Amino acid sequence: MKAFTAILKRDLRVAMHRKVEVLSGLFFYLVVATLFPLAIGSDLDILRRIAPGILWVGALLSSMLTLGRLFEADWQDGSLEQLVLTPHNLSLLVFAKIISHWTLCGLPLVILAPVLGLMFDLPIEFVLVLMGTLLIGTPILSCLGAIASALTLGLRGGGVLISLLVLPLFVPVLVFGSGAVESLAAGLGSQAYFSILMAMLIPAVFFSPWACAAALRVAFE
Repeated sequence: MKAFTAILKRDLRVAMHRKVEVLSGLFFYLVVATLFPLAIGSDLDILRRIAPGILWVGALLSSMLTLGRLFEADWQDGSLEQLVLTPHNLSLLVFAKIISHWTLCGLPLVILAPVLGLMFDLPIEFVLVLMGTLLIGTPILSCLGAIASALTLGLRGGGVLISLLVLPLFVPVLVFGSGAVESLAAGLGSQAYFSILMAMLIPAVFFSPWACAAALRVAFE
């Protein structure tokens, strides 16, 4: 656990010195969310109806934008190879990197959701459901994206390959994340969507560090 904590703190400190890379995904999310109302118009009924989909698509694209840097910098400076060679559990160390990625790229999206939801004139109960789905869904994006990032490590055009690998896997998260708000608006409740997202999150958290560790070992063989 000391190694886990050290990796987590180290990644967060390094990110603070690379603020442009960290803020690029967040800025992209804000741009996507603010441009749609300008393009569609001021019809509040339309904006309320499309808001969950827009905010979730923005979160998905923002996450994809930052996945390529999850292991790339450590691979270039040699620190990733040291992690692979360390006697500590590599899966646990990789899990620390996934958590740091979500803390920097996923958690800010959850925090911004109320502001953007109110901008689309969403009722407060809809905003709370949207925040809940993002809180559960964005870690899934980080876990699945980490596997793709590890599989494409060092490959030319790795960013494009990551997008091709993760996009089919991200679509169910997008559908159930935005569908929870739509179901609540239709008076059907959102509990089933939360249950499905949790059923996706648990295996993603459990298996993704192991899959990333295996992919990294193969990359350095």
